[in-house]
Amino acid sequence: MSERPINPVLKQVLELGPTIVFFLIYLRLRDESFSFAGAEYSGFIVATVIFVPVLLAAMGVLWALTRSLSRMQIFTAVMVVFFGGLTAWFNDERFFKMKTTIVYGVMAGLLGIGLLRRQSWLEWVIGELMPMKHEGWMILTRRLAGFLVLLAVANELIWRTQSTDLWVKLETFAFPAALVAFLWWQIIALQGYLIDPDKTGEDPGQGSA
Repeated sequence: MSERPINPVLKQVLELGPTIVFFLIYLRLRDESFSFAGAEYSGFIVATVIFVPVLLAAMGVLWALTRSLSRMQIFTAVMVVFFGGLTAWFNDERFFKMKTTIVYGVMAGLLGIGLLRRQSWLEWVIGELMPMKHEGWMILTRRLAGFLVLLAVANELIWRTQSTDLWVKLETFAFPAALVAFLWWQIIALQGYLIDPDKTGEDPGQGSA
């Protein structure tokens, strides 16, 4: 089923809103503790528990409006539900912090498997959005896989050695901003591999000569 058009601002709100909501709730609850069924829960864990249904609700609205969700959105939601559940069940915030490492690590691993098969699975996922020669997709895939590994390692080092406050701020703003900046940098660096769909005689699916 093709994706229905949606206001781009509304789409950004639905995609980024839940993370901002988590950040704001954490700021409000970080110094508080809550008792439930004889156990004490920190503000971070309560914010995590609230974040899960907020994310699922936003994804539900996005799907209802567009009838489409990306594989990455579905994978991220599964990770959030799984590790959010472990965080609440074991009353241990480390599970939710490890989620970021695993998401980046799995993404890098999948891209790496494709590279070993001399394929760019990144091209398979978003190739229609950015026509580019196959050689360019291979370069971008290699660089992105390496950058995702770097982000995964950085997340492990930060949550294991720094405060929860710093981790939440970096998770909410720094990591996504770094990824977006890296991708824009690569798009500029790979301009020579981009294909102009309006050019006559140029086949968007054709690899480089």
